[in-house]
Amino acid sequence: MTYLVYIAAALAEIGGCFAFWAWLRLGRSMWWIAPGIASLVLFAWLLTLIDTDNAGRAYAAYGGIYILCALAWLWLAEGVMPDRWDVIGVGICLVGSAVILWAPRGP
Repeated sequence: MTYLVYIAAALAEIGGCFAFWAWLRLGRSMWWIAPGIASLVLFAWLLTLIDTDNAGRAYAAYGGIYILCALAWLWLAEGVMPDRWDVIGVGICLVGSAVILWAPRGP
């Protein structure tokens, strides 16, 4: 369930940030800001659902999932296929996320 929440949070963050990108860089209407803000609020709320006692650890582990989703966005929304270095990099990040989130911790 944790990874599903992370994926939803990443999509909400990317969507929210893209709304600002569209407004400021692509010349879209400033009305793109409203759904962008709502999406960023959803992103922040979703991260609170992660089952960990420490916010910093939840955010650190989220980084790998965010990178995976950002590359998916690059491919699916922008039409640019990630190259092998992107794939290798996201693999490294996902391993790091798993270690951070699920490493055995002492008392």
